[in-house]
Amino acid sequence: MARVAILGATGYTALELLKILARHPQAEVVAATTRQDSRLHISSIHPSLTGLFNLRCENLSPEQAGKMCDIAFCCLPHTASMEAVPQLLDAGCRVVDLSADYRLKDPGVYETWYEHVHTDPTRLSTTVYGLPEIYADKIPAAELVANPGCYTSTSILALAPLLAAKVIEPTGIIIDAKSGISGAGRTPKLSNLFSECNESVTAYSIGKHRHTPEIEQVLGDVGGSEVQVAFNPHLMPMDRGIFCSIYPRLIGQHTQAELLSIFRSFYAGQPFIRVVDHIPTTKDVSYTNFCDITVRFNRDQLVIFAAIDNLIKGASGVAVQNMNLMLGLDQRMGMLSC
Repeated sequence: MARVAILGATGYTALELLKILARHPQAEVVAATTRQDSRLHISSIHPSLTGLFNLRCENLSPEQAGKMCDIAFCCLPHTASMEAVPQLLDAGCRVVDLSADYRLKDPGVYETWYEHVHTDPTRLSTTVYGLPEIYADKIPAAELVANPGCYTSTSILALAPLLAAKVIEPTGIIIDAKSGISGAGRTPKLSNLFSECNESVTAYSIGKHRHTPEIEQVLGDVGGSEVQVAFNPHLMPMDRGIFCSIYPRLIGQHTQAELLSIFRSFYAGQPFIRVVDHIPTTKDVSYTNFCDITVRFNRDQLVIFAAIDNLIKGASGVAVQNMNLMLGLDQRMGMLSC
């Protein structure tokens, strides 16, 4: 039985983690932390957990939490996570970090996009990127796994097979991405109020969204050459979900059936990837750990469609996949209903 701690237990990703871990047969949540001093019962913070845990959120230091557990999920904001992770590792536990602090290999790139000097830069080159469909061979031995971003998971999973097969150009890729409001987190913001978002759609962070270098880094690794994307995110008036329409430039002549075959071959044996014949919807994957993918031609333009639940496959679900691989377990454990 693995002892688990969750740092930053008040947010949406922590809630989804706790829901999954409540049914996990090989994990016991022994600590949940907050930076407040209230010691509220976890069900007071997340009422949907009533009766599932006898657990209070405590203002524990990372060192204290790390000594209590075998695996720590770090759900802290970026810049806060890089302060906590070294202490967790020094305390002897392994870490799945859900922030962006360890996803980028180059500290200079991190500083450019996050406008903050990385305080643990030497660890970046050895951190394993936690997308099991790409890096399952590296995750089991890792002490620190950088959980992917939600937009990045969708975009990478949708593009990796065709880049690996070298049937699309690595540059000139347009990613039209749409996300539910929960992707912005639980902290109140004016732009995320119901009266601001309801019955409205808007694009944001065009040309400067922080998931851009993460997408390019991983896809460059997969394809073996530099990748450049134009990433255009949109906020949708729904609670959860991500839907991407992706426009790459095709190399050579290929049919829809041939391209779907490349996807199915690349993801053979991957339990949470569904290469489908229909165009997926966010409702198809809501509250699950699935990523649904398909392709179409619009005249001569190839379009890839992909959908995930941003809080599950885009955050907490893949985090548990990573934990399972680190513990030598079936990556589906705790998520068979997902």
